[in-house]
Amino acid sequence: MTGAPQTLKRRQFLKGAALAGTAAGASAIVTPAIAQSRIEWKMVTTWPKNFPGQGTGAVRFANSVEAATDGRLKINVFAAGELVPPFESFDAVTRGAADLMHATPYYWPNKSKALMIFSTVPFGMTTSEAEAWMQHGGGQQLWDKVLDPFNLKGYHAGSTGVQMGGWFNKEITSAASVNGMKMRIPGLGGEALKKMGLTVVNLPGGEIFAALQSGAIDATEWVGPWNDLTFGFYKIAKYYYWPGMHEPGTQIEVTVDKKKLNALPKDLRAIFEACVYQESIKFTSEFNARNGASLQTLVQTHNVQLKRFPNDFLQVYGEKCGEVIQELRDGGDAVTKETVESFLKARREQSGWGRIAEQGFLNARLLDYKFPG
Repeated sequence: MTGAPQTLKRRQFLKGAALAGTAAGASAIVTPAIAQSRIEWKMVTTWPKNFPGQGTGAVRFANSVEAATDGRLKINVFAAGELVPPFESFDAVTRGAADLMHATPYYWPNKSKALMIFSTVPFGMTTSEAEAWMQHGGGQQLWDKVLDPFNLKGYHAGSTGVQMGGWFNKEITSAASVNGMKMRIPGLGGEALKKMGLTVVNLPGGEIFAALQSGAIDATEWVGPWNDLTFGFYKIAKYYYWPGMHEPGTQIEVTVDKKKLNALPKDLRAIFEACVYQESIKFTSEFNARNGASLQTLVQTHNVQLKRFPNDFLQVYGEKCGEVIQELRDGGDAVTKETVESFLKARREQSGWGRIAEQGFLNARLLDYKFPG
């Protein structure tokens, strides 16, 4: 009997050693597999490095993806000019030099004019109205169709909301005031101003201040008080105009190589898309939160002259914008026509509701009554 415990101990030791060896072998097999499952992407942007809002939003999105996937998907962010010039971001993704981009679709009219619709449309829809079309009115499916020939998939990643009309060194007293001016303004809103005699100059954000300072341009729009305060336009332009009818709800895009996206494991793709949606909410809310305080700083601290565009200008501008949209619908390819018609249908429906709902509320809020503040 005295030998039995020793035999039992020997058997237990051998069994433990065998299990340890099995675990070690499994570890040797699993560890390389885990390493192989880690994916790194390059994301190019059209924004200056760490620029408040757009630049910081791109970094925040990349960080959220890495955190949510526990490092299995890491997105390396390249600011404008770090990997490619800002307006070469689209080509960088299509040729494989980058895997995705953080930009806005109206920067790519040379690829398809329909893409401008997915940024914003002058006198079109606000952020919430446009997102209703994108999510529930067929807008996303049309964007997919436009991007499909380029092997890309686009997602909206936030909106700057209704923008300001821009910075001018000349007072706008009528529609004729812009005739002969040179202004940095992209998209369909710029196309309409061309019809009013204005020369459009398309510049990335990082080049605008120098162009305005040197006199290469007479006016510029960028976004709104928060971004414009950061760029310091108040130092070189006299007048700050509103409303920004040219961009009532400009959308930011995260657009990715579709083959790379489809190759992701299902869980990583789901997390990636959830992070885009989360960033969209954070991005939009941050602009809404910061624009009010920044406007106060511009007016009260920097003595910016806040001006409203005269009705004469807005009336003519609206008519010219309508002409641009009609020309885009009637003169484009089939998918562009389909996109414009779908957008206009959504605009009619949303305008009818918005007049009663949000516009009705905002008009009532302006009435003269006592309210703490």
